[in-house]
This record gives sequence, C-alpha cells and structure tokens, in this order.
Amino acid sequence: MKTKKIRALLSKVKEGNTSIEEALKQLEELPFKNIGHTKIDSHRDLRRGAPEAVYCEDKTKSQVMEILDEMIPKDDVLATRAEGEVLNAIENKYPKAQIYEESSLAFIGEFPEKTVGQVAVITAGTSDIPVARISEVTARSMGTEVDTAFDVGVSGLHRVISIRDRLTEADIAVVVAGMEGALPSVVAGLVNTPVVAVPTDVGYGTNLDGIAPLLTMLNSCAPGITVVNIGDGYGAGYFAAATVKKIRSRAETGCNCQ
Repeated sequence: MKTKKIRALLSKVKEGNTSIEEALKQLEELPFKNIGHTKIDSHRDLRRGAPEAVYCEDKTKSQVMEILDEMIPKDDVLATRAEGEVLNAIENKYPKAQIYEESSLAFIGEFPEKTVGQVAVITAGTSDIPVARISEVTARSMGTEVDTAFDVGVSGLHRVISIRDRLTEADIAVVVAGMEGALPSVVAGLVNTPVVAVPTDVGYGTNLDGIAPLLTMLNSCAPGITVVNIGDGYGAGYFAAATVKKIRSRAETGCNCQ
C-alpha cells in the first residue's frame, strides 16, 4: 500500500469518515499476504519508498498474473525479466501499463509528479540501452528526475565530454557499459558526481558475458565508484534514487548527523 494512501486512510479515520474497524480491514494485509506460492510484500513503499518489483523469470504466467492481481491497484509495481507471453499478458490485462519490451520490463502505476533530485543514466553504447532503461524507469518510479544520454563510450571521448555539464548537475550518475567497461572510470575522473557502475554482457568473446567489464569496474583507480552486478539495472537505479532521496531529505530537515 502506498504511503499516500495510508496517510489518506488515517486522515479519514481522524475526521470520522472511516471507522477504525474499516481501517483495520484495509491494513490487515500488512506486512505481507501469503498466497501459497508467494508472500506478497504489501508495504514496500511505506518501508522503503519504492514500488514492489516482481522478478518474473522462472515464474509461470499464472503465478505472475496472480501476484499482480493481488497488488494492483493498491500498489505501483515493476515487473522485471518479463518476456514473451508474460509481457503480453501484462499488457493485455493492464492497458495503462508502460511496456519496455527491449528491457523485458513493465511498470504498472504512475510515476510520481513531484520529484526529488536528479539521476543521470548514461551508456557506453546503444546495445547497453536495455539495461540502462531499467535503471531509468526504476529511479523515476521512486520519484527522482532522470536525465539520459546514450552511446557516449570511450571509443569517442568527445561524446562523454560533451555531456560533462549534465553529469556535474546530477546528484548521482548510473553508468552502464559492456565491452571492457572503461566508461565509469572516465566519468569518475571527469566529475565529482558519485558513480554507480553497471557492467553488461555486451561485447565479444573476452567480454566473458560481462565478467571483463565487471572486473574493470571493480579495479578502477578512479574514486567515487560503486559497482553492481552484471546487468543489474534495477539495483543501480534503486541505489541511485534511494541515495539521492536520503541526502536531499536530510538537507531539507537540516540534519547534521555524524
């Protein structure tokens, strides 16, 4: 259940427009609902400030749709690793769902109108866009503004230099790269913006399905880089948005935490 819906429910109780019993009935599914094959987390937005993400790979179509039916419309949901008939079923059942076929991703819900901070999402090549799109959609679903720039890899350094100002303006940058994975180091050497590096399996034989760029990123001599797993666009987008929101929240409240 979304935080704003819980606030609205509590306001109705306070104003006498909803009984305590009715409110309890609506909240009784917290913290999760057991539907046999899955325990549905019904208050991730309240606890973490992010929509629930349903990992669809290796689940049956009926399992995925049962999970989504339990959550919607009470929650916004990201469906990751959703391919073929599963993605088609989501699109048919939820016409307003935003489908990103090349990323095997669906977002059922609405992006927050009010945003906090800015995340830059960039790719080394065009082939890295599917992973980067997951980072973009995840960060947007969590209420951050996202600026994207694609195909700015190290084979033409003038391309990434041309967006240096945009990277500087961002609170944090998600940098997605395959091949040898050098772009995060270049970005971290150009600007003081923290970098989340995402290796992909894009590349020739010695890319080793993403292991080569992963090792490059882990061994970077440029400070200010954190690295997620191969192809983990969701994890990168989540980390970036959560970090920005936490920092901005503390700044707004004047927290001097040490």
